Amino acid sequence: MSKIGLFYGSDEGNTEAVALRIRARLGEERVDVHDIADVTQLEIADYDQMIFGIPTWDFGQIQSDWEEFWEDVQEIDFNGKTVALFGLGDQFGYGDYFLDAMGMLHDVIVGNGATIVGHWSTEGYEFEASKAEISDEGLFVGLAIDEDQQEELTAGRLNRWCRQIASELDLDGGADSVEQLDD
Repeated sequence: MSKIGLFYGSDEGNTEAVALRIRARLGEERVDVHDIADVTQLEIADYDQMIFGIPTWDFGQIQSDWEEFWEDVQEIDFNGKTVALFGLGDQFGYGDYFLDAMGMLHDVIVGNGATIVGHWSTEGYEFEASKAEISDEGLFVGLAIDEDQQEELTAGRLNRWCRQIASELDLDGGADSVEQLDD
């Protein structure tokens, strides 16, 4: 079984914590977790299946470690690679920029050939605008997490999304192999 590479950037620890919660659901034997601040293009290229986690800062800004890696990610050939995305943001405090960084990352990797799985409904969120929203489809390009305003919904969202991507990534055991946690 080939492993999934899960790459995240995190300044305050929220995105890292969500990355570890995803690994707990999918299984440690399936997922290698990496801080984007400590990886190279070659390490990312080693994986055929990946999960990228990126928070949006302030007024639609990219998290600092992703920002430092941005030129590198723009050079990676994602042809033949399957990627799921999750993003963290504050839909009330920054509702005009909700999950913009996830949308920007999506655009780069799709432009470099990635196949995206894990689209997520916009239902249940209140925001004004998002670069992560797929126009007219009622979907985000990946899982939307708001630890500032809807922390109590995170565990359920993670459970559903991990079951979804287990099926979409065609993991052994599919959705039934995903641990359902109340963390």
